[in-house]
Amino acid sequence: MKLKIENINKTFLNDKTENKVLENINLEINNGEFVSLLGPSGCGKTTLLTIIGGFQKSEEGKVLLNDKIVTKPGIDRAFVFQNYALFPWKNVKENVMFPLKQQKVPKIEREKKLAELLEIADLKGKEKMYPHQLSGGMKQRVAVIRALACNPEVLLMDEPLGAVDFKMRQNLQEQLENIWTKNKITAIMVTHDVDEAVYMSDRVIVMSRDKGRILEDLKINLDRPRNRHCEEYLDYKDTLTKTLERCYDI
Repeated sequence: MKLKIENINKTFLNDKTENKVLENINLEINNGEFVSLLGPSGCGKTTLLTIIGGFQKSEEGKVLLNDKIVTKPGIDRAFVFQNYALFPWKNVKENVMFPLKQQKVPKIEREKKLAELLEIADLKGKEKMYPHQLSGGMKQRVAVIRALACNPEVLLMDEPLGAVDFKMRQNLQEQLENIWTKNKITAIMVTHDVDEAVYMSDRVIVMSRDKGRILEDLKINLDRPRNRHCEEYLDYKDTLTKTLERCYDI
């Protein structure tokens, strides 16, 4: 077992009014699994992700990674944001190298790791380009390989493809799946896109607006790379779409 989420409760205070976003959330995520948190806006997906990342604390419950309680951010968990969060004054090489330098990784090892990551992300030859010179898709790939640079145990992604158009989104899903397949680390992704969840995930967790209640924990038993047009794929999409529709009735 890689990650355990036990009895998580989270409440926000807005103008002295309590808003309970998560109540008694329990999940177990295995080594090497790609899990998506799917649900409508306001269901607590990102809140849960940031608690796992150590950026927020819950009032009750705990997150355990390899049986150790998560209390703060750490290099064992890497976070990829929707807005890329690249340093605009650093080029691709410098952005990817940044966490390695922070960890005082020797230069020879840094260069070797950089070459491996650029190859995986199909960014070889782009090392000297700056973020303003990159397409949205290239920026997101840089953000992902920067997150992978320090060999985290868990990759956390908050709607990483939410800022790109439909066609680029599908292309990036395929590229990110390729990057993940070559690394096979545990990954948790927040999304509101049913097709993205089915294409990327081993499991899809559907959360409702009713304090993040889990309505579905669906295992996706499809070979990779996935055929978006096969009957089984479309059946998974239909199942999740119907579950999502229930979210709006609660």
